[in-house]
Amino acid sequence: MRAKRCAGTALGLLLLVLAALPLRPPQAPAPLTPAGTDVPVPALARAWPVGTRPPVLRGWEPPATVYGRGHRGVDLAASAGTPVRAVAAGRVSFAGRVAGKAVVSVALTGTDLRTTYEPVRASVEKGAEVTAGEVIGTVEPTGSHCAATCVHWGLRRGDTYLDPLSLLPPWLLRRGPSRLLPVLGVPLP
Repeated sequence: MRAKRCAGTALGLLLLVLAALPLRPPQAPAPLTPAGTDVPVPALARAWPVGTRPPVLRGWEPPATVYGRGHRGVDLAASAGTPVRAVAAGRVSFAGRVAGKAVVSVALTGTDLRTTYEPVRASVEKGAEVTAGEVIGTVEPTGSHCAATCVHWGLRRGDTYLDPLSLLPPWLLRRGPSRLLPVLGVPLP
């Protein structure tokens, strides 16, 4: 009888201790961040791939999962035959066709980054060293996934896709000319 009462008292104490503990809602798991996205991308580009400031037809939309929906690059307006330039110095790591599309890929010097351009008929070969702004090919008339012809410009660190616009320094991203503003309160010479 006494053993039953002790067991009952111990159970009662345990319930009392548990009741005194603060109730916390379950923690949501941290969102998955693809490896490589936590390392900043250096703004080392010195030129746009096409034109001087081409319209961005579709921006970068990172996928939620490795195989999820998204847009793994940016689409830049460009007509067929437009010269395509390397945005930064590097070595051509691929120049050929992938799934019927002409692709050029450049491993950027001094980084673990690689840019891709498609559909681009290559004027360079695999292994060639290129400088920033050097023509690496021309836009092909077919093979684009845009309604009109465009260049799909991508950026990867290993197997992780990144926003290629992050390669561009602010002075290349800005629109329009610089404007001088009056300085108030300063006497004229």
